[in-house]
Order: sequence, then C-alpha cells, then structure tokens
Amino acid sequence: MTKTYAYAGPANCTALHLQGNGALPCLESGTRIVDTLMNTSPICQVLPPGFGIICTHPMFGPESGKHGWGKLPFVFDKVRVADDGDQAATCDRFLSIFEQEGCRMVEMSCAEHDRYAAGSQFITHTIGRVLSQLNLSSTPINTKGYETLLQLTQNTVSDSFDLYYGLFMYNINATEQLDRLEMAFEKVRQMLSGRLHDFIRKQIVERADPSGKLANGRSSSPAAHHLSTLTEENKTRVSPALTLASPTL
Repeated sequence: MTKTYAYAGPANCTALHLQGNGALPCLESGTRIVDTLMNTSPICQVLPPGFGIICTHPMFGPESGKHGWGKLPFVFDKVRVADDGDQAATCDRFLSIFEQEGCRMVEMSCAEHDRYAAGSQFITHTIGRVLSQLNLSSTPINTKGYETLLQLTQNTVSDSFDLYYGLFMYNINATEQLDRLEMAFEKVRQMLSGRLHDFIRKQIVERADPSGKLANGRSSSPAAHHLSTLTEENKTRVSPALTLASPTL
C-alpha cells in the first residue's frame, strides 16, 4: 500500500529532515509527500521523480479555527501528482479530509499563494505585532474600530513568534511588503506634516499682513480697511528700533 506523509513546516526544512534523518532511502517509490508551506523548490530537488508532492497551506490557526473549519480557506497545489491512478486517488482522499470539514478549497500555484499571503496574512500579522508593542488597552470610550484593533492584536500575538518569523523567512515577497509598509507610514506622516505646515504658514502670513488686501490691492472688507488704518497709525508711534521685520517665508 502506497503511503502519504505530511510534514508541518517549511519545505526546505522538510527536505533537510528527509535527508538528515535517513528517511529518504526508506521511503517507497510512489510515496506522497504533503508539505504545509507553499514552497516547492527545495523539496522538489530532494525527492526523486517517482514521489508525489502536494503543497498545502490551511489559512487558519488555533485561534481562527477554534470554532470549526467551515468556510475557512485551505490552499493547495498538486505540484507533482499523476493525473490518474493510485497517486491521484490518494491525493483526492487526503484533500477530501479538509473538504468534508467544510474548508473552502482553493487550488493555486505556490508562487501565486506567496504573493497573496505576503499582502494579506503577513501584513495582518505585522500590524498586529506592531500594535502589540504599543501595549494598547481597552478604554471606557472604545470605538468599534478600536475594538477591532484590539482583537487583531490579541489574535496575532496568540500565535507563536516562530509562526510569524516563518511567514517572513520563507516568503520572498515579505521583505518587499515591509518596505512598502514603511514607505506608506512615511507618506502618511508627510501628509500630516504638510497640512500642518500650510496651516502654520497661513497664520504667519495673516499676522504679517493684517490688512486683508486682495490680489488687486483692494481691501477685502470695511473691517480689514479699518484695521489697516489703525496699523498704519500705530507704525508712526513705534520706535524704529522696536519695529519687527516680516518673517521670510
């Protein structure tokens, strides 16, 4: 009877495990290897052509799946599985375990999975880890949005840091996402600083030129005209030594 082995861990660790503990020579030809991280190259290099390979990734963990797996996505890629025969039948039986539990079965390539995962799962865990460093706590005036952030933080830190590190270490797209996140944060900071700069500049200009003149030199209102007259009168009473120059902008 042909056997199926499932390894929970990155594909390169699975490959090293099979080599390091001497298991590879003991496996029968036609054995199926199921790995739980969507990365194919190391394991494909180690396993002979006769071995079937299925890469999978249940997109849930102990926290999100504690109430059942119904409608939770289970991603898989039949990297090296025969189209028919015993190998195909064994593969289908294995996948049916998760289908019967109600998982939403999603078939896609490992490369496509990594792109999606970096922009969704890794970003989610990263934001949760960053928020956890702020030591956020519940307040008497929580908004719904803030409660969502608290829940996100709790969910992410409930998973081990090793899991988060694995999402970073074994996905070539993760570093790019970190760079994009940093640039996005800086862009938002610049937007705030730019708005503040415009506000302060407007106040300085208004204080430096209280006449309220428009571009054509006319007064914008009777009050502004009156203020301008008072200003001119006051200038004649102030000592030249105390006269302040307008700030250079």
